[in-house]
Amino acid sequence: MPFTRRTLLAAASTAALLIQPIAATAQDLPRNVRMVIGSTSTGGDTYQNSAIVADALAEHLGINIKVDAVGASEAFKALGRDSRGTTLMIFHDQSYLGNLYGVTGYDNPFEGYTVGQTVAINPGNAYLVSCESPYQSMEDILSAAEAGERVRVAIQPGGVSEIGFSAMKNAASVRSPGSEENIVAVNTGSQSDKNQAMWDDLADVINGSIQANEQFTQLPQDDQKCMRFVWITARAETLAQAPAEGMGNTTRDQLLQYASPETSVTLDGEEDFTFDKEFFFLYNPDMDPAIIDQIDTALTEIFEAGEIQERQKASFFIPNFLPAEDARQHLMDKRETYSEVIEQISSGS
Repeated sequence: MPFTRRTLLAAASTAALLIQPIAATAQDLPRNVRMVIGSTSTGGDTYQNSAIVADALAEHLGINIKVDAVGASEAFKALGRDSRGTTLMIFHDQSYLGNLYGVTGYDNPFEGYTVGQTVAINPGNAYLVSCESPYQSMEDILSAAEAGERVRVAIQPGGVSEIGFSAMKNAASVRSPGSEENIVAVNTGSQSDKNQAMWDDLADVINGSIQANEQFTQLPQDDQKCMRFVWITARAETLAQAPAEGMGNTTRDQLLQYASPETSVTLDGEEDFTFDKEFFFLYNPDMDPAIIDQIDTALTEIFEAGEIQERQKASFFIPNFLPAEDARQHLMDKRETYSEVIEQISSGS
């Protein structure tokens, strides 16, 4: 059969049509995406944050994204099994803190996975006491430990909950070597477990959050469930970006009284310990990098539009988008910083 110009053009067009779906598959997110998170709660901050981001991405890209609260261990397993981009993950600093604390099931995420974009900060990591507590402040708590009193702190071990507890022990050690032995952990699970430990008089101080616990600070003083904030770990610069009305009936200015420098939990006698809880993407290490690029572009456009920031702030989250490469370096530096903090705390106490 003679090859005319028309037949050659037709053949070229057919070849292009055959190639295009393959290229699109290699570079684009699939139509249906599962976003696993490192929490089993659909009412916690990880789910709230992830849902806001998932909804914005899904609408922007015209795809379906389902947030699946499976918990850290199952989320990492699911992500490790899927290199196609149909499974993505969002978690927070627990992902590397769990590894630094040696918690089973937590590998170094910078080695086993690809760490991606940051999307938000929860400035609400906090410590609280009962309204009946004799401790009015962190100064009271550290003074009590120095005086030989046993202070019980309810935490969920191995991550965001424990890093502040470790900092308390370190501050006690810096202030009065040996007094850190009087600050002891009461290992619990979820936030409701920590709350219950206080109500059952099993703990004097609990790790909590502004979002989850502010409601209890508004109860009558004689209510058994009434609580008071004593410390918020976020940097003042981060907390200052929150809406002026704050959360619930507690204003931003009131919350700032519990953060450094107004409330001091020293790191070394000169500098205060602070901790911002950041949320970020994680990817299968064998996934096509073009998908990360696509999410970079999409999130850049979404955050430039500005609507997502309003949704985040309405839930008391601080918008904090960094594209993948910048975020990865930032989080690696942060991991190194807290690795040194944990080592310093461990060697000092």
